[in-house]
Amino acid sequence: MVEIDEKKAEYWLKKAEESPRGQRAFELFKEGYNCSQAVVLAFADLIGMDEKLLTRVTSSFGGGMGRLREVCGAVSGMFFVAGALYGYEEPGTAGQQEKAAHYERIQELAGEYRAVNGSIVCRELLGLATSGADQPTPELRTAEYYKKRPCGQLVMLAATILESYIKEHPTDRQDL
Repeated sequence: MVEIDEKKAEYWLKKAEESPRGQRAFELFKEGYNCSQAVVLAFADLIGMDEKLLTRVTSSFGGGMGRLREVCGAVSGMFFVAGALYGYEEPGTAGQQEKAAHYERIQELAGEYRAVNGSIVCRELLGLATSGADQPTPELRTAEYYKKRPCGQLVMLAATILESYIKEHPTDRQDL
């Protein structure tokens, strides 16, 4: 686990309070969508895909990839949207430059998230001591669940970081 950058954490948490997409992702999570779905659906208007399809294709990424507790679902959602908006299309050497630029972008987004949270790994973010998969059945979303899980805040943060990135790096694939 990487140390938290307190200045970046303060910056992003303040920015999240004013982020329309961050707030939307938080609300979607509280409606019952998983971390990945909440982030992706907060950007659905930019992606150009049916929301039901987006919900299905991102359903596997909650709980750190189907409760395997690997890469945080909010981070996976952030990467999904980045791929839809900035991803490369050409395979092999023809797309090598675009591929490298996209991977650099993904690492930058992950770096911002990691600086604030210390990790991009679900089990580390949740403070789970054991490695490996969790039970496949998710916990019910009760008031107690929301008290003990930081996921709503993590979803809001991922969407805020991505929203800021998109504003700073406009693309012809969206109209933010």
